[in-house]
Amino acid sequence: MPLIRNGVIVADDWIAVADDAPLPDGRPVIVSLNRWQAERATLVGRNAPVGVRLDSHEPASTLADDVAQLGLIAIAFPTFRDGRGFSTARLLRERHGFRGELRAVGNVLRDQFLFMHRCGFDAYEVAGDSEASAFAAQIASFSVFYQRTGDGRTPATELRQLRRAAE
Repeated sequence: MPLIRNGVIVADDWIAVADDAPLPDGRPVIVSLNRWQAERATLVGRNAPVGVRLDSHEPASTLADDVAQLGLIAIAFPTFRDGRGFSTARLLRERHGFRGELRAVGNVLRDQFLFMHRCGFDAYEVAGDSEASAFAAQIASFSVFYQRTGDGRTPATELRQLRRAAE
């Protein structure tokens, strides 16, 4: 599946590794939460970045103490009706301070790009190459927001206060 990062399709250097598969030497890997918990010491000691895939029912708090060791967290969206991944992303960014790549995987739909971005996602596995232009259009569709979220944009209320203070 194509990977969108910063509005363009890029090569994916990360390898998703099944729980029973051997780890490739020197390559960034994405493992399940179960494998991370079972093999944490071995995975941290590797000479390559490690990422963890969270399924929608797995809470962000399970990785709270590990965010500094992870280069990527992939959050699965099994269906468009399952919005738990949005909350998980915000918790990872805002409460647990995760600064690595936050990737949306699974049923990632173009009409959810802006919401995913606002929650802190910065990479998206998508169904086709045409999604990159749709992503760019979605992100540019709004320039000001009322709520503070994981994307770091200053809310409209604070922008107004800054403008008044400068007058």
